[in-house]
Amino acid sequence: MMFHQNVGPVDRGIRAIAGIVLLVATFVLLSGFWQILAAVVSVILLITAVFGVCPLYSALGIDTTPTKPAAKH
Repeated sequence: MMFHQNVGPVDRGIRAIAGIVLLVATFVLLSGFWQILAAVVSVILLITAVFGVCPLYSALGIDTTPTKPAAKH
C-alpha cells in the first residue's frame, strides 16, 4: 500500500532537525522511561521526514505539501 506524500519540505526539515536533536538528547540527557519515549518519538520524526508521509496527518486530513499552480489552457 502506497501512501500519498503529505509532509512538505519545510515540515520535513523541521522534523529532521527535531528528530536529530531529540535523538542526541536521548543518549546525553535522559534516562529511564523518558529516554525510551524520546528515542521512539525521534525515530518517528526521522522516518516521517525521510519518507514525507505522516499517518497522523493522513488521519486528520492535513497536507503541508506545496500545491501546484493550475495549468493554463
